[in-house]
Amino acid sequence: MTPPARPPVRAVVFDLDGTLVQTRIASWEVFEKISRRYGLGVDDPEQYFALFNGNIYTSIAELCRDEQQAAEVKEEFLRLLRTEYTPPLVPGMAAVVRRLAASATLAVMSSNAMQVLRRVLVANDLAFCFAHVYGGDVIPDKRTAIRAFLAEPANGYGRRCSADYDEAGRPLTPDPASTVLVTDTAGDVRDALATGIRVVGVAWGMHTVEELTAAGAEFVALWPQELLAHLLGDAAADPVGGACALPAAPAAPTVEHESAPEPDPLAAVRAAAAARRRRRRTAARADVLVACAPAPPVPQPAQLAGAGPVAGGELLSAIRRTCGG
Repeated sequence: MTPPARPPVRAVVFDLDGTLVQTRIASWEVFEKISRRYGLGVDDPEQYFALFNGNIYTSIAELCRDEQQAAEVKEEFLRLLRTEYTPPLVPGMAAVVRRLAASATLAVMSSNAMQVLRRVLVANDLAFCFAHVYGGDVIPDKRTAIRAFLAEPANGYGRRCSADYDEAGRPLTPDPASTVLVTDTAGDVRDALATGIRVVGVAWGMHTVEELTAAGAEFVALWPQELLAHLLGDAAADPVGGACALPAAPAAPTVEHESAPEPDPLAAVRAAAAARRRRRRTAARADVLVACAPAPPVPQPAQLAGAGPVAGGELLSAIRRTCGG
């Protein structure tokens, strides 16, 4: 049997931790200090993640000895989140948020402090994509926050990734059937269903696909881009302009390199000819040096047998005159 068609999505409410930002390590590192300081007995991340099966502050209060300690623990937890918690954005979520902001009213609801939400959204250039932000220090309970959002008479005016609200557009006031919560925890799924809105889970946060599905999520996205396909259908491929368009990537700096000279096909021929000329010049210089070398000294002739020293000297002088010497 084909399920009934759902109305177009007019509002998308995002959880922050584990949905928009990577939180499993960052938030555990903060809470571990709280658990150790107050002796709450939460000694590993899995125990901490289990606290999100319900409202996190209710779960923490159940670990405390009394209401006074619960209030003190909550205050200190929020203080550390404000000062030490700076989680990175989930890869791909900036593009998802911008695409949805182009056609729907967006909101953020979190058990985290407003100061943290502001820091994260501003740092990632997403602050003006959201028309409403509900922090845990303003409205700790998400059911209350969802009902406040649905009751807001002007919640049809979204923000199209710029500071002003879309007053020029035709407001499409969201109702429960056209409002979707996107979250990573089973507790949020149950809270959203209790208010009558739709819920979509994400697989990269606190709880598994199976846990989110069992809690009642209509769909669990394995990748951020799947959220667009599920919520917008074929319209997900429509181009987005204006402030909601993704900022152009900065151009890579150009590095100027000296261009290599074009290869000379006759270079080898010229080099061989030059080598031959050098060899010929070397050989010619050798011939000249031999021709111009001084004649070796004339050996003294032996004295003729029976001739005296004077006769030998006269003979030598005659030979020299004959040779021009």
